[in-house]
Amino acid sequence: MYSKHSHRHPRHPGCRGREEFARSRGFGYGRGRGGPRARRGDVRAAVLALLADRPMHGYEMIKEIEERSEGAWTPSAGSIYPTLQMLEDEGLIRGEDSEGKRRFALTEAGRAEQEGKAEEVPPWDAVREGAPSGQIALRNSVGKLIAAVRQVSHAGDEDQRKQVTELLDETRRKVYAILAEEPQQDQE
Repeated sequence: MYSKHSHRHPRHPGCRGREEFARSRGFGYGRGRGGPRARRGDVRAAVLALLADRPMHGYEMIKEIEERSEGAWTPSAGSIYPTLQMLEDEGLIRGEDSEGKRRFALTEAGRAEQEGKAEEVPPWDAVREGAPSGQIALRNSVGKLIAAVRQVSHAGDEDQRKQVTELLDETRRKVYAILAEEPQQDQE
């Protein structure tokens, strides 16, 4: 009756599965934060490319990849830190503890490997190019909105917070109204 792989609720057999629902809404289910899924190995290439610029710690790398991909790719700590350990074990990078953080840099072997890839498209560019048009702009706008709302939350007075709450509620209703509209068909 209920397969754990179908992601359909056993009491609601007619409902769509999570993947189907997410795809119908453009959420990129299973792709981590809604962006295009990076190929296996991209984290490794990204780490080596970043460290060719300067030494960094893991969190810096995550933020730098997110920034360079314009928000289309934010690798998880669960992918960055094992990759750093693997590259260190391979002798391509070395880590040094400094001020409570482990900062990594390329070794000579790592620099040589990275120089051999200098002509390749950086992994964050490849991911960004695969993102649907408009998705990156939408994510950037949401990020800017969240920053503004946080500012009002921390620095605004009660009346300002109330005004922003009303504005956000109205905006949410309008966004759902857009989703309810029939998709525009290109007229040729």
